[in-house]
Amino acid sequence: MPELQLHNKPIETIFQLLGEKENDITYSVGWALYRSPAFLKEFLKATAGEHEKGVAATLRLQDYRKKSGITDIEIEIPGQFHLIVEAKCGWSLPKIKQLEKYVPRLKKSKSKVCKIIALSECNADYASTRLSVSKIKGVPIETVSWREVAGMVERAIEHGKFKEKHLLKDLLTYLGRVTTMQDIDSNWVYVVAVGGGTHHGWRISWIDMVEKRKRYFHSVGIKGWPKEPPNYIAFRYHGRLQSIHHIKSYKVITDLHDGFKEVPHDNCKPHFLYELGPAIRPAHKVPTGNLYANGRVWCMFDTLFSSKTIAQARDISKKREKLAKKHG
Repeated sequence: MPELQLHNKPIETIFQLLGEKENDITYSVGWALYRSPAFLKEFLKATAGEHEKGVAATLRLQDYRKKSGITDIEIEIPGQFHLIVEAKCGWSLPKIKQLEKYVPRLKKSKSKVCKIIALSECNADYASTRLSVSKIKGVPIETVSWREVAGMVERAIEHGKFKEKHLLKDLLTYLGRVTTMQDIDSNWVYVVAVGGGTHHGWRISWIDMVEKRKRYFHSVGIKGWPKEPPNYIAFRYHGRLQSIHHIKSYKVITDLHDGFKEVPHDNCKPHFLYELGPAIRPAHKVPTGNLYANGRVWCMFDTLFSSKTIAQARDISKKREKLAKKHG
């Protein structure tokens, strides 16, 4: 089978030809909702409830109205549902001021169920800590993650008609590429320092979290921590690099007990919880080098195996990146 490339990247679905920006994702989802009754049914069921048959839905993309902004997606079934969907990439959520502009549209609607749906990478727990309100002038705001949308697509593939399945499989592949914030093509490794002791009141040490439980957690984008999950993470303790792991999966938690039963229940700010793949250990000792005790650095994967120290791997990686940008 021939291979199609765009800007040196393989094209797997027609949706990729639209692009991978926020509006491109919105158009792709809107088109699939329009072309697949099964997907539309699953989306409405998850966000608004069952709808009566025999009444056609109207979908509007990027609909502009004076003084009420531009909506990403509107789904309206007269007398039943009127949903305004605001789609975001990554772990960002729409601003309340932006959502307030949409309220007059829904207030004028004669539908029984009127809602604003905020689509993003955020799960419900994380979103609840970031959205200051759950309603605006009586209009409910509901958060839905892209992972949940993918689940809707999967169910639609299972129950939809044959002619819908190919489109939905393409959409699922596309969403898998553009909505997750874990860059699966990246060879950058996030190297973190792990303490040797056990936090007061916990029944598991920092090292055992990694070595025995194959998990790790950190704040979401606070004090220098990543805002997006890396593809690889490495751990250093006892003065040297110990292991590198692919991050198999991740989720956002607001209670560390959800990730480690040995940690008492304790509400906290949002944290990424990583499930770690098998340990990849360097063939030779790689000391820390000239780094702060708790310093966290980014290194290209191969440099951690070819450098004398982690600090050297960091420096080589920075030089490569700078050179690539210069000639890119």
